Order: sequence, then structure tokens, then C-alpha cells
Amino acid sequence: MPFKMNFYRVSSGRLLAVSLLFAACPTLAQNSVPTQVDRDLAARSSEIHWPQGFTPADADLFAHNEIDVSAPCALVWSHLVNATKWPEWYPNSKDVKVVNSSSGILTEGAKFDWQTFGLNVNSRVHEFVANGRLGWFGDAPDLRAYHTWFLTERAGKCHVMNEEVVKGPAAVNLRKSDPDAMHKGHDLWNAVLKEVSEHKP
Repeated sequence: MPFKMNFYRVSSGRLLAVSLLFAACPTLAQNSVPTQVDRDLAARSSEIHWPQGFTPADADLFAHNEIDVSAPCALVWSHLVNATKWPEWYPNSKDVKVVNSSSGILTEGAKFDWQTFGLNVNSRVHEFVANGRLGWFGDAPDLRAYHTWFLTERAGKCHVMNEEVVKGPAAVNLRKSDPDAMHKGHDLWNAVLKEVSEHKP
């Protein structure tokens, strides 16, 4: 079974009123105990720009994560767009190759291939607003995804938010077998992004 990885230090997700989730996604009200996916849906941001067909309402699997980084958003951004360097600090990424780019830097419309959650993923950048918004589609066997980052300056810090919508049989299977996996993987991504941006060893 793919989607296996070891998780390191992760932070806890926000727990918001479940009633908000049920109002937006009535079918989830049938579950007596909210999962991490349910809590992430309740915490989702209204500031995210979703492509048609890839909104949280369309998701078979969804994750919402956020963190404050004591560094300028321009510095955080520089780590996010330097995709071929991700494996040096984010353990859930391997073999990142930006197509037709010797620099390995993501740009508007860039295509890149990589491994994450044990899958080979073909991605293409859809939204690119320097130092603020980065979103890409990702295709892998039995799933399609859209992952987005939203950076905002807040009181001298960079507030980092990332959300992801995943659709397809593989997403359904992961939600059934390990509904916390994507949230934990993205919590790890945020945590190590914070560390590398703040120059912590």
C-alpha cells in the first residue's frame, strides 16, 4: 500500500466547531466522531483560490495546515519555489525535477515531477503570485490533486497556510485507512519550512 512514511515532529491542527463543518458538508454529519479531515474542512480558508472542480466540496481527501514563521515571506517563498532543494529539508519529497529548468526553480506554468507519499506525481503550477500564492495540480495513479500555499505578512512574521484537495480512488482508500496521513505530512512540511526559514539547525 502506498502513502507510507515516517512522521517526525508535527504540530497539532486547529479544532473548530464541528457545526461549521456539518453546515458546509452535510454528508459528513453521519460520522459520530470527526476525523482530522473533518476538522480540516471546518478550518478551511475562504482566502484560497480554487480551480473549478477542485474545491473542498469536491474533495475525497482534504488537508488544511498553517504555521507562523519568524522570517519575511520573501524568504519563505524562496524555499517553496526552489523545488529541487525540497528533499534536503522535507523528508516526504524525493527526486524533484523541474521540467525544462536547469535552475530547479518553480515559475508560472512550470511542470515538475517528484515523489511524495510514496507516489510518483506529475505536477504543474497553476497559480503563481510572487511571495504570496503558489498552487499546483498533481496527477498520480488513481488520484488527482490540487495543492496551494498562501503566505501573508502578520506582525513581522509570515503566516503560512497550505491546503490540498485530492480526488480519486487512491484518495478514498487513504482516507479510509489513515485519514490523518496527509495532515501530518503537511504539518511536517510546515514545521521544517519554518526551521529552514528561521535558520535553525
